Amino acid sequence: MKPPTAEDAARGLMLVALGYAVISCADAAVKYALPEIGAAAAMVWRGVVGATVVVALARGQGLWPVNWKLLLARSLLHTTVSASWYVAWVRGVGLADSYAVAAMAPLLMTLLAIPMLGEQVGWRRWASTLVGFSGAMFMLRPGGDLWRWETGLLLVATAAMAVTRIWTRTLSRTDTPAAIACCLLLAHIPMGLLLLNVPAMWPPGGPPPLIPGWGTLAALVLFGAANGLAHMLFARAFALAPIGVIAPFEYSPLIWGTIIGFTIWAEVPAWSTLAGAGVVIAAGVYNLHRERVRRAQARALEEARSAESAG
Repeated sequence: MKPPTAEDAARGLMLVALGYAVISCADAAVKYALPEIGAAAAMVWRGVVGATVVVALARGQGLWPVNWKLLLARSLLHTTVSASWYVAWVRGVGLADSYAVAAMAPLLMTLLAIPMLGEQVGWRRWASTLVGFSGAMFMLRPGGDLWRWETGLLLVATAAMAVTRIWTRTLSRTDTPAAIACCLLLAHIPMGLLLLNVPAMWPPGGPPPLIPGWGTLAALVLFGAANGLAHMLFARAFALAPIGVIAPFEYSPLIWGTIIGFTIWAEVPAWSTLAGAGVVIAAGVYNLHRERVRRAQARALEEARSAESAG
């Protein structure tokens, strides 16, 4: 496959920026619907509508899994991430606050890539990662707005999300983007049905209704469709542009979450949350910079060795 051109990279950036805007709207839609249907039913709706959209947008891409064991493990682990986020939102955690916690995912990926991918991490990235975690500790300090048990749940979910992203790198070598996205969304259906037996996954008023109200129904359709569309946008974007170029856009949901949360629910993140998130984001962006430098040095060394052997 030929390397991406500058035009391809620009298209990839536009697609990933659109994808994060779409996924932020999807999160807002499900947060609106959760008080009526609860976390378990939301997972079922996400799976049914989202997988349908992915199949419609696949356009000939293979949907049958190749590395099905890893694909299944990734999909099931991601359902626990979804359930954790939905429970936190039902219990009043704001969009921007949850995205601030999720900003730790790239830092966790830096650490998890050591045992999972055998990557080497130099002292600069170790130092920036520690700085990033200090920003997280500032956000999560006792007495702060995020000092609540739901934040602990989100932290565990963020670590699980970092694992699924690393697995996505591995799966991209064997499976199509459509297969990866479709399997993930389909896994939400049986998991959501299973969790319907857990009262903690119901809405506050009791078991979820079979058919919700029209407003909630519209939000759920938007939620599922936006998830399917976003996953396809991400898949196409990562095929067009290098990961290191588009990875900083992972932090854009914090901006969208702040705008949407304030507009719909009058949510205003605490200054400590925004300040701590800023430190985490700065550390993550620096880690990405160091990764680019490391890869460039490795390529230059390989080219020098090739030229020496040829001579």
